[in-house]
Amino acid sequence: MFTGIVTDVGTVRSATEGAERRFEIATRFPTAEIALGASIACAGICLTVTATGPDWFAVYASAETIARTTAGAWRPGSRLNLERALRMGDELGGHLVTGHVDGLATLTGRSAEGEALRLAFAVPPDLAPLIATKGSVTVDGVSLTVNATDDAGFGVAIIPHTREATTLGALEPGDRANLEIDLLARYVARLLGRTP
Repeated sequence: MFTGIVTDVGTVRSATEGAERRFEIATRFPTAEIALGASIACAGICLTVTATGPDWFAVYASAETIARTTAGAWRPGSRLNLERALRMGDELGGHLVTGHVDGLATLTGRSAEGEALRLAFAVPPDLAPLIATKGSVTVDGVSLTVNATDDAGFGVAIIPHTREATTLGALEPGDRANLEIDLLARYVARLLGRTP
């Protein structure tokens, strides 16, 4: 479980090719403290640590993960928002995030709004009704408050700190991002017979 509060932006240092892939990710995390089998959210995807080095960790992405997330586009040099898993007693600064990506959002608009940056995303039609104004979403691992919704997607405002401390400030129209809807919306949809 995660909160969507990014604590490092890592860089892919190596990536295998194929339907399944292994990635080595450079990080500022103290890797000596990361146990094999630990979960780390990489651009919002919960991945299991399979190896560590002095300033990097390795993860494996299955064919399902490659097919359903942005991980298939990761190459050496790709920058990823990183968050280590919650421990009991940690501050819950964002919202409850599972790291289970529901779909891909596509950036459709980007504009300055004072010192903030307004981003508009299009989402798959089955996910749009599950996103509510003033609710929470996770985009590439970042917990965000939804400012606006319509039938095609949603909009958020990114404060300067978030723009600088995550990869969201570098997104350009047409870029895709991993999207996780709010956990509560997922269960409400299931109860109503609308599986996201």
